[in-house]
Amino acid sequence: MKKTIGVLGGMGPEATEYMFDLIIKNTKVEIDQDHIKVIIYSNPKVPPRTDAILGTGPSPTPYLVEGIKVLKQAGADFIILPCVTAHFFMPEALKEVSIPFISLLDESLKWAQEHIPALKKVGLVSSTGTLISGLFHETFKKAGIEVFGPTEEEQEKVMDAIFGEKGIKAGLTSGYSKETIVNIARVLTGRGAEAIIAGCTEVPLVLKEEDIPVPFIEPMKIVALTSIIEAGYEIK
Repeated sequence: MKKTIGVLGGMGPEATEYMFDLIIKNTKVEIDQDHIKVIIYSNPKVPPRTDAILGTGPSPTPYLVEGIKVLKQAGADFIILPCVTAHFFMPEALKEVSIPFISLLDESLKWAQEHIPALKKVGLVSSTGTLISGLFHETFKKAGIEVFGPTEEEQEKVMDAIFGEKGIKAGLTSGYSKETIVNIARVLTGRGAEAIIAGCTEVPLVLKEEDIPVPFIEPMKIVALTSIIEAGYEIK
């Protein structure tokens, strides 16, 4: 049975576009009609997730609930969320609307266990909200894998590279933003990281596997591939 993918997006729009692109490019097809039915709900008005986690802004949960309802009513069989930090609020949102959900966190752990079985220590490049919330820390801890991030000063640079005037969310994915993220990832490998997690969905827009000397755990690509299979299609 073929299924329809629902993408709960807009956080941010480029990450949503990237997820859709990953699904398109990794699905085995010959003609347009072979592609998967995908419904995208992109709402960039969702309040900042990091602010909510830090207690300095409103909760995005009502916006997530609204989006899930829209996708479900539109015919989505399951949903994916191309925003790591927003996963913090999904347990509460899914209490209000029941629909199968493929988690960036859980799927990343499964991928790491399969592809890097000896992994014991992994570096995290993410938003401050994801870092402080411990989303990846708690998920990977289940498998005895330690997750660690940058220092406080280094994390400020990561946030500037993502959210600043010259950052990824401003549409700038080369120069300053790329150099900053790549440098931080390399610093983490120098401190013993045996792999690097792209812990913010904007990170893989600038950080690529060839930029670092260790395996690259890219939740967006992992979930895109998982979604293709879940929808009943083949990976290219």
